[in-house]
Amino acid sequence: MTDAATAARTGRLAETLRPARPADPATAPTAPVAVVGKGVLASSIRAALARTHPLVPEEDPACAAVVTAEDRWVTATEPPRPDVPWLPVRVELGLLVVGPTTVPGRAGCARCARTRRQRALGKDSARAALLARHGDRLADRASPVLTTWACETTAALVTDELSATAGRLTDSALAFVSLTTMAVDVHRFLPDPACSWCGGLPADRPPDLMGRPRPKPRRDVPRVRDLRADWAELVARYVDGRTGLVRQLDVRTDYPYPMVSAPLHLPGGEQEAGFGRDLDYAACARTALAEALERLGGARPGGRRTTVRAGYAEVADRALCPLDLGLYPPERYAEPDFPYPPYDPDLELNWVWGHSFARDAPVLVPEDYAYYRTRHGNPAARPLAYEVSNGCALGGCLEEAALHGLVELAERDAFLLTWYARLPVPRVDLRTVSDPRVGALAERIRQDSGHRVLAFATTPEHGIPTAWVMAVGPRGPGRPDEPAAVCAAGAHFDPECALRNGLLELAANLGWNRAAFREERDRIAAMVDEPDLVREMRDHALLYCHPAAFDRFAFLLGDDSDSDRGGLPVEEAFAQATCRPRGADIRDDLAEAVARFTERGLDVVVVDQTTDEHRAGGLACAKVIVPGLLPMTFGHRMRRTHGLPRLLRLPSELGYRKAPLAEEEINPHPHPFP
Repeated sequence: MTDAATAARTGRLAETLRPARPADPATAPTAPVAVVGKGVLASSIRAALARTHPLVPEEDPACAAVVTAEDRWVTATEPPRPDVPWLPVRVELGLLVVGPTTVPGRAGCARCARTRRQRALGKDSARAALLARHGDRLADRASPVLTTWACETTAALVTDELSATAGRLTDSALAFVSLTTMAVDVHRFLPDPACSWCGGLPADRPPDLMGRPRPKPRRDVPRVRDLRADWAELVARYVDGRTGLVRQLDVRTDYPYPMVSAPLHLPGGEQEAGFGRDLDYAACARTALAEALERLGGARPGGRRTTVRAGYAEVADRALCPLDLGLYPPERYAEPDFPYPPYDPDLELNWVWGHSFARDAPVLVPEDYAYYRTRHGNPAARPLAYEVSNGCALGGCLEEAALHGLVELAERDAFLLTWYARLPVPRVDLRTVSDPRVGALAERIRQDSGHRVLAFATTPEHGIPTAWVMAVGPRGPGRPDEPAAVCAAGAHFDPECALRNGLLELAANLGWNRAAFREERDRIAAMVDEPDLVREMRDHALLYCHPAAFDRFAFLLGDDSDSDRGGLPVEEAFAQATCRPRGADIRDDLAEAVARFTERGLDVVVVDQTTDEHRAGGLACAKVIVPGLLPMTFGHRMRRTHGLPRLLRLPSELGYRKAPLAEEEINPHPHPFP
């Protein structure tokens, strides 16, 4: 997806791209400069600089800056002198690359630039393959298309950079000069917080939470910031195909409804993506970028350095007990190839700091629970259970991120509680919803595929409005290839918004499930009889596309699953959904939502996952943990219902049954989320 902000970064002349910043006295005009290099590029730069700067040897104590110039593809990231600014210039395939200006003690160096380029393209990119196959030859031979014109153009750019009086193009940026058109293309990058040359993570510490005013623009909006206000700036900061955290905002034309994806590579090399689903592509793009940045924060510690490693027994007085997070029954650990060890209080774990609202104090959380990708390539990782990004969220401040992480936990917990306890939650009559978009989405789904949309109010004891929405497949001759059922969930402090959020997810899920069901029907049929074949996230949804699994929804549908009518008016169905904060400050909303859990004996813990990349855009990232809620897992063997007494007692407390649920009464089938 290309917008004005993205286009504005490419193809402009150097003067129009220059940031308005004061000059650096160290490299002001007349400051002595060294040019290191032997080819025609170095000669051109020396000739140009000699008109404005004294030229000195690199080792001269008076040298104020060093320029290295290579006619070859040399990817050095270490400055020749660590005590003075360095401007590298080199040839790549079809390009001259200038920058970044690397200044001692300032973040944003040549190593950061290399890291950002590698992550933007990925380890399997054509550029990576070219370097792997021909890197030695490219580093040994001068480019055959390096012309005098290109050298002189680049020399003028270098002179301009070193003589700048209002900042530089190459501060935390690379300038690409085309060897064929001489067009200058500038790509900014964010410093790598973990860079071994200019970075370094500070030691972990408890989050700074609830201490500063966080006013909201409106009481009915649970946000402190509208991304639309500075959207162009956010895109310019984060989205770039060569150096950005996010490679592009990709409009998905393979879905019948608006969707945008935001692909990125994490520091470990894994590819992730944020997805945005809404009623217009602009809103989709904002959601996709926000979710991509959330993935960056949630994968592994990137803002602070973990410093505590101990067995639970050593830190029990100030730590969450892993058993309270829901682990596995003893027999599961005896299964062949089960990937997690049984809990041992003396097993050494990495711990990160969080804030406990129940204790009103800092608390240690297992790092492998607070972050969901620490187990990849980390021999020190000791994950005790399967964990995903459930409870991770992005916001304009940590309190906002925590609020939305808590709402996500409520949504997934309500869905799983309904499934595992087989709760006959009230059906919602969608005709009573005042928001016309809800009815329009349901009707669009029916017209596209013939599926009828059913909705259910799943809100349990905490009162946060949560909804289960479901597309029930058409029956009759000629429709055997349509999914029997596809499910999704939504949550929001406004029940109608919760329904709309669920329907947006449902519309997207139904699209890919329809295609996959036709292509993988035999594999799906095998999962009906063998639940352990449900091994990844998509399998959970695909299983319930098969008509042989449809009767597992009988507890939810009752006898009227064929009816388009029925259900309770929306306000009556959501009578239990009484948590609807409308504070003037986001802290008030968070405090009200948190109290719904702490007053019922549950803790709410917030881990600050914010990195410097988030802070650069005025954003924050959080992981919220509520020990005792049902964890979202994918792969039937990974499900976690053991040691969570709330699952057993809550159905009777909510009035759905007379006695508590017994362990053997827990729904044995794989859940149908998403």
